Amino acid sequence: MNGSAKPGRVLVADDHELFRDAIKRLVSDAWPGVALDEAGDLDGALEQLASEGAIDLVLIDLRMPGLNGPESLAALREGYPDSKIIVVSASESKDDILAALGAGVHGYVPKTLPSKSIRAAIENVLGGGVYVPAQVTERSSSEAMRRSLESSMPHLTARQNEVLEALETGASNKEIARKLNLTEGTVKIHLAAIYRQIAVKSRGEAIAWSLARKAKS
Repeated sequence: MNGSAKPGRVLVADDHELFRDAIKRLVSDAWPGVALDEAGDLDGALEQLASEGAIDLVLIDLRMPGLNGPESLAALREGYPDSKIIVVSASESKDDILAALGAGVHGYVPKTLPSKSIRAAIENVLGGGVYVPAQVTERSSSEAMRRSLESSMPHLTARQNEVLEALETGASNKEIARKLNLTEGTVKIHLAAIYRQIAVKSRGEAIAWSLARKAKS
């Protein structure tokens, strides 16, 4: 697990009051003293984000009133680039997950996960990773699948493919560096090159691109 920073202020945006209360309790138990805001729709969330004081973490429902899917998520990422944004949703659709990650969010957490796993997902994101549900990342590790992946991305080097594979697990730069026996600086250079090659701007977008490409192979 990544070493996570303590968030100073967290916004819980969901139209179900009981779920908001449960998430707020989880966050306050994990990080005592954290400032908690809440909203029941997108307008309310935007009001909180525009208020004084930076919001470190946003936990937002995918089907919340006013939220227009990945377009709204992309706008949030662009408008508040310093906030970590995690979708917490009842949907476990692979299309929804990839669309949200493609919009640049830092994680996608199914509401069916136990509290311990939701906390671990949040810690992963706060530590610099991207949380991707297991049902999306589970795949065959056969040599045939590996060859298929390599042939589907001829413009990436073997090392860049390895970095992208590690990125899919939600690993931070430090974890990727440790896994591949590289320096963090080298990992950053590889990621920058990957982003340019596949025309994305964030870790989530890169993960969504890679998983979608792999699903077609």
